[in-house]
Amino acid sequence: MSRKKMAGGITYPMGFSAGGLFSGVKKNGKPDLALILCETECLAAGVFTTNQIKAPAVRISQRRVRGAGIRAVIVNSGNANACNGEQGEKDAFLISEKLSVHLGCDPRKILMASTGVIGRPLNMEAILASLPVLVKQSSPFGHEACAQAIMTTDTRSKSAQTEGIVGGRTVRVGGIAKGVGMIHPQMATLLVFLTTDASVEKEALKSALLQASDKTFNALTVDGDTSTNDTALIMASGLAENTRVTRNSPEFQEFYSLVLSVCESLRDQLVRDGEGVTKIIRVQVSGARSRGDARRVAQSISRSLLVKTAFFGEDVNWGRIMVAIGNSGVRIFEERIDIFMGPVALVHKGVGLGPLQEEKALEVMKGKEITLRVMLGLGSMEAEYWTTDLSLDYVRINAGYKGRT
Repeated sequence: MSRKKMAGGITYPMGFSAGGLFSGVKKNGKPDLALILCETECLAAGVFTTNQIKAPAVRISQRRVRGAGIRAVIVNSGNANACNGEQGEKDAFLISEKLSVHLGCDPRKILMASTGVIGRPLNMEAILASLPVLVKQSSPFGHEACAQAIMTTDTRSKSAQTEGIVGGRTVRVGGIAKGVGMIHPQMATLLVFLTTDASVEKEALKSALLQASDKTFNALTVDGDTSTNDTALIMASGLAENTRVTRNSPEFQEFYSLVLSVCESLRDQLVRDGEGVTKIIRVQVSGARSRGDARRVAQSISRSLLVKTAFFGEDVNWGRIMVAIGNSGVRIFEERIDIFMGPVALVHKGVGLGPLQEEKALEVMKGKEITLRVMLGLGSMEAEYWTTDLSLDYVRINAGYKGRT
């Protein structure tokens, strides 16, 4: 069987291999160490958490991704290696140094990511002993093992791939992601790793990642928290030999559409696997003066705990939505606001439409996936956010997270 038919996800583009295994970091015996390799030195770009407290893996990758010739990404799950002082920094550097020996490259060509419990020292003996095995096991068919090894409280791995014509050649994009909690948009993107075989200049690669993140991961909130470790990386091998994509070339839009497609698929998988999620809510805000205003209103609704718990309880309490709109910081006029639950009108010009409409809206709220539409009546700009309800299981999962990881 051909490589094209067998490989997938993160190894779908030409030039990439991957692997994952259990090293001993996690208590539960599940895979906890992942590797993404490029057979050539490749270009890379990244988006990182805006939390002022950053894990060493984030700080290291932020510096290294600015250079060229990236060879690998090493990821551990089950331990964030954050808030561990100087030792955490030394441990992160040591992992990349030891891995570089097995790969025969400069350690500065290795990017890093960690995820898991904060404040615990890494099991360095276990990780270092596993590196040669991980390198040996990595292959174009190791995409699923890699996707599983980056998981924490995820119930299933998340992987996506696509291909299309860019600059006269077939170009592929693949990716994996993890994250079901601590998901909130502040240029933070959980853990997301993308690969492509496109020939693309660095600025175009970075622009495609930023734009796709803005439309997908940065329009997604589960619990309003941004982690110390959130990272999104994209690597480009250039092996497709297409006409080189530059930021202002006609090929950029062709390439960007592929990156966006993979990010949209990963976004959808992330929200559907949110911690304790019973409902997925698509919040659409229109009629704003600016896109920024529409985003702020949509974000305010999406992160409101009162709104999220109302969806979980199937309580048609549209007053909570009005409160969230008013709390957005955007100048609005109550008497211009319309609210729809799916196709059902709930509020017109700031006034509720009565019990009969609420009964109809309740039927919509009983569904698994719900669209909430808000019209501000102030302009022509719009924005969309994805969020989830807030369930009893969310509290249970996060109340015992440290003891299970």
